[in-house]
Amino acid sequence: MIVFGMGVNNQVVNSGDKNGTWLSINMCWGVAVLIGVYCSEGVLGAFCGAFIIYVMQYQNLNVVDPNRETTQGSWSTYPSDNISNYTAFYTEFIGTAMLTLGVYAITDKRNKSAGPVGSPFAFCLLIWALGMAFGMNTGYAINPARDFGPRLFTCLAGWGTKVFTLRNHYFWIPIVA
Repeated sequence: MIVFGMGVNNQVVNSGDKNGTWLSINMCWGVAVLIGVYCSEGVLGAFCGAFIIYVMQYQNLNVVDPNRETTQGSWSTYPSDNISNYTAFYTEFIGTAMLTLGVYAITDKRNKSAGPVGSPFAFCLLIWALGMAFGMNTGYAINPARDFGPRLFTCLAGWGTKVFTLRNHYFWIPIVA
């Protein structure tokens, strides 16, 4: 028991007593299970959002693309024609890293808070800047749910499995990067 107690003590001391110290393997398993639920909810939310827009634009889609052959890019991200999967992966990886760093910088309690109005605006500026910087290459998914949920919807809504094979199977890049 003394060894376990000292192990917990060392873990807390070495982590600087910050959140995220996993004192029990059960806590780790709980987070591992819940992360799947969390990710599924993000994909489901994006799927539902795509469905809402689809219903709203159904008549226009039937005029513009009745056979569902060209408008899949309105729902999910696809790289520009001249962008390789290597460049697309690099673009998404850097964009996601910049998003993560930006979120941490905005929410870090050691930084001066922008306040209840300034913080949401800072997030707005962050997403806007990422779009300006990375949007031309890939449409800046920067979040797997933002791309995969609508892509899954378009697959089921008439565009077929080509949404997963276009641009040399690009669909996996926003998920992995």
